[in-house]
Amino acid sequence: MKQEKQYIPFKPLNLPDRQWPDKIIAEAPIWCSVDLRDGNQALVTPMGIDEKLKFFHTLVDCGFKEIEVGFPSASETEYEILRTLIEGGHIPDDVTIQVLVQAREELIRKTFDSVYGAKNVIIHFYNSTSTLQRKVVFEKDMAGITDIAVQGAKLIRQLTEEEVAHSGMNIRYEYSPESFTGTEIDFSIAICEAVMKELKATEEKPIILNLPSTVEMATPNTYADQIEYFCRNLQNRAAAIISIHPHNDRGSAVASAELALMAGAERVEGTLFGNGERTGNLDIVTVALNMFTQGVDPQLDFSNMLAVRKIYECCTKMKVPERQPYAGDLAFTAFSGSHQDAIRKGYAYMEHSGTPYWEVPYLPINPADLKREYEPVIRINSQSGKGGAAFVLQHAVGYNLPKEMHPEFGNIVKAAADELGDELSRGQIVELFKREYTEFSGKHKLISYQFSEVTGTDGSIRSKFDGSVSVDGVEKSITGTGNGPIDSFFQALEKIGVAAYKFVNYHEHAISSGSDAQGICYIELKKPVGDHIFGVGIHSNINVAALLGIINAINRSEKQR
Repeated sequence: MKQEKQYIPFKPLNLPDRQWPDKIIAEAPIWCSVDLRDGNQALVTPMGIDEKLKFFHTLVDCGFKEIEVGFPSASETEYEILRTLIEGGHIPDDVTIQVLVQAREELIRKTFDSVYGAKNVIIHFYNSTSTLQRKVVFEKDMAGITDIAVQGAKLIRQLTEEEVAHSGMNIRYEYSPESFTGTEIDFSIAICEAVMKELKATEEKPIILNLPSTVEMATPNTYADQIEYFCRNLQNRAAAIISIHPHNDRGSAVASAELALMAGAERVEGTLFGNGERTGNLDIVTVALNMFTQGVDPQLDFSNMLAVRKIYECCTKMKVPERQPYAGDLAFTAFSGSHQDAIRKGYAYMEHSGTPYWEVPYLPINPADLKREYEPVIRINSQSGKGGAAFVLQHAVGYNLPKEMHPEFGNIVKAAADELGDELSRGQIVELFKREYTEFSGKHKLISYQFSEVTGTDGSIRSKFDGSVSVDGVEKSITGTGNGPIDSFFQALEKIGVAAYKFVNYHEHAISSGSDAQGICYIELKKPVGDHIFGVGIHSNINVAALLGIINAINRSEKQR
């Protein structure tokens, strides 16, 4: 790829004694959803009032206590949506709404007008501080940029004091040095300290200092270094809550957020499924559920994942990708044979061991925790293994195929997938099984049957079969005596020329309960020429199910000749 223009490599911070790599995330941060502001402004068609209300209530139901609801000074639409939330009584008492505003006097005043009547409000103001923006956009030096922030803070403090004296509103402050990652780190600290001083931040009433990766410019470890350095060197650190707002330009916003939390951040701004400008914001769902898989309560509830996704897609007109972590249609799906086999064995281990822990290979979270237990974890195509189809049958209709039978049925399914050129649904796999085994009709058919006990010449109790089978449509009576029902049936079949098959093994289990309970029997035979073949029989009498399985195996063998 030819470079027409040179790119300037990002210069990392020199922090040789960094401490964050040895930290772990042991508790949830403060979460702030910016779906209704940052996410909304990135939509092709921004949400209307009804959509914003529906989305707002979904965020509340998920457990968000801080929600950025808009940029009310930017447009009348944003202003009216905020007024609807407040005047309509939509905001719970324990939820704080956050409003964004540039550090400009006329916009700050309109913002204060917009929040009238609210109980808990965060005034989030910002100005861009980056080296590039100072040079290209504002043409100001560091002192000029700092003055913009301080003058904005001064007006906000004045209007806050007036509003609190009038209404008692609980107002908190948030300041963002926009494009923090592209700003000299010591200048970021200096401008934040100047704002803190102007707002009289204290440990009892701390300011939120939001350090956004407005444009993701380097690897996540670099962002973590910046956060740790900032936390170490900020004066009056106890009077600030360090917040992060990662964007996803390099595709590593989740990693940036997690490393920044290890580096000292206490608060996270982001959106559901990462919606936002350009390549998006941080996906809060992924970060929260990553914590959940490590035994950390994220203090957010995504247990009804598909319902949350449905609201998101309805309101934003955006589509959650199929491979999106935790929420995508294929997030828990395995097509690979080795993956399918390991997942199947993991489920079996969980059931038989009684372990209190989730221990299933390839699935870092139990899909049932997200109410996804009824979706296919294992899906079948031509790349799937011998155990995948058996797993689907077990979960779809309760058939527990013996392990020895997996290769035979797996090959049948693979051939069907190759012919179709696509994956097979559960219904298609069940129909394949029925067509090949339980509903397959061939040369032989069991017509009647009766078992009785007889005494052998040596005094032992033997089993006797009396019945009839149809051979090419001609009914023939047969009888035989053996060590048990299966042996006596084989002895009877020998008398009509079916003598070259050897019984190998059988497995059985119930597939229903109650007075009309049925059992399923899997029969393995050695063919006259070649390897083994399986047959399946279903009947309320398990002995009869075995006979049906034998007939099925013989018919299938003769079909293959």
